[in-house]
Amino acid sequence: MAKRTRGSNRPGQRHAERHGSARPQSRLESQAAGSLSAAEEARAAELESQIIAQERAAEVTRARGRDRGRAAEVARPGRAGGQGLLAARAAEEYGYVVRDVRRILVVGGAIVAVLAVLFVLIDVIRAVTIS
Repeated sequence: MAKRTRGSNRPGQRHAERHGSARPQSRLESQAAGSLSAAEEARAAELESQIIAQERAAEVTRARGRDRGRAAEVARPGRAGGQGLLAARAAEEYGYVVRDVRRILVVGGAIVAVLAVLFVLIDVIRAVTIS
């Protein structure tokens, strides 16, 4: 394992004090340090307002698309109140469960009815004798 020394940087990085921190300033950096003229400030404000207007228009467009998509999702049959895909799947599954429980109750009721009829015929009336 390599030993780390105090003050070392990651590979490829330099220490400013070791290699000298005097580097020539670019023209943009020297301008940023100074002040801008009134015309430049006005132009910057105009550009900024245009950018903000474009961002707002894009956000409105995205919101409309999102709302349209939500309305279509809610309007689809089988949707569970617009709560999402999982809720829609759960509502669909609950429909299957309800149908299955009804079928089970119908079949169970039919079996109980047949057993009741057989009980009456065999034990009560003695219409059928089993030897």
